[in-house]
Amino acid sequence: MRALKLCIVGGGSTYTPELIDGFARLRDTLPIGEIVLIDPAVDRLELIAGLARRIFAKQGHQATVSTATSVADGVDNADAVLLQLRIGGQAARNEDERWPLECGCVGQETTGAGGLAKALRTVPAVLDIAEQVRRANPEAWIIDFTNPVGIVTRALQSAGHKAVGLCNVAIGFQRKFAAHLGVDPELIRLDHVGLNHLTWVRGVTVLDHPGAGTGHEALPKLLADFGADIAADVRLPLALIERLGVVPSYYLRYFYQHDVVVEESATTGSRAAEVAAIERELLDMYADPTLDTKPELLGKRGGAFYSEAAVQLLAALLGTGGGSVQVVNTRNDGILPFLPDDAVIEVPAAVDAAGVRLLPQRPIEPLFAGLIAHVTAYEQLAVQAALEGSRDRVFRALLAHPLVGQNELADQLTDRLIAHNRAYLGWA
Repeated sequence: MRALKLCIVGGGSTYTPELIDGFARLRDTLPIGEIVLIDPAVDRLELIAGLARRIFAKQGHQATVSTATSVADGVDNADAVLLQLRIGGQAARNEDERWPLECGCVGQETTGAGGLAKALRTVPAVLDIAEQVRRANPEAWIIDFTNPVGIVTRALQSAGHKAVGLCNVAIGFQRKFAAHLGVDPELIRLDHVGLNHLTWVRGVTVLDHPGAGTGHEALPKLLADFGADIAADVRLPLALIERLGVVPSYYLRYFYQHDVVVEESATTGSRAAEVAAIERELLDMYADPTLDTKPELLGKRGGAFYSEAAVQLLAALLGTGGGSVQVVNTRNDGILPFLPDDAVIEVPAAVDAAGVRLLPQRPIEPLFAGLIAHVTAYEQLAVQAALEGSRDRVFRALLAHPLVGQNELADQLTDRLIAHNRAYLGWA
């Protein structure tokens, strides 16, 4: 089997060792010969690369790890390019979490006004990277981990790039439900539907055996036996989950309990500040030349199970692990008939070397479909604002968002968004 070449754009991230650990552990599924870490931050890049080499060596993996400071220098002949960017770093994220609170709105890096700010900073940068990948290596798959994944993937696919988006929410539910039920995660199949960071699990099938087309429904048992644990995990009231009869993702809390979250956020520190402190400690650990495993602290940074999800997706797309069913972010193309074809949705798909084919979905209840359609309209306007700029386009996107939706509020948020992000907005 041919050894693969992978590139990680944003390879200087403190999160990269999580990916490296997964690649090393699952080498039989995804045979990697070379990894190129790409990042303009040279000092940090070399620090991460050194740890990556030690992790591979510790686990007896023969892959080489090299570095590059430009995309063009790193992606030649790559089989896949993974994008994990944070334009503006944790400092910009911290602002995304704070200034919306001045208007009584949720401050969060992917949801609401803060999420739009991140999209405006991120989409142009990702499209520039993708064009460099296309010029150097048009056959390479682009795997987007960069938030907001749905908006970024929509921009990539609308520009004709060979791209698919990936999030860890679904695999997180799969692993947690498997643990509750005492079964192998590969036996869990989710009826997981919606948009990135706006999804509901409507069913949990325990397969008769891995890859089987038959099994039994386990969601009622999960809610009956482990409802309190599930509610604590997604930070929503158990009574609400029981009334809905589904498991909403954690991000639905920003919609179902918006005012509660705003009140909490006003008296607590930002998640960005917390992550920044974790990252400083991680970088000190990474500098230790004897460290050859991912630190336990890395688990507190977020992104649980991303490496496993990445390996599964890459192995299927690149033909090293056979076909599989995975939850991905990609074009709707009629799967949810109430959405445009070019909307990006997050549902299970059959993935193999021929590509990604979303599986048919049973009709979605109006309670969920209405919010999905509303947020999809916002995402379309967000992509337009990111691509074309202007205050009016930013205002329209915010006015369309279900967490904003008021003229004066949208105006106030628009002014703050531009003021806090002017350095990243060429048109401002």
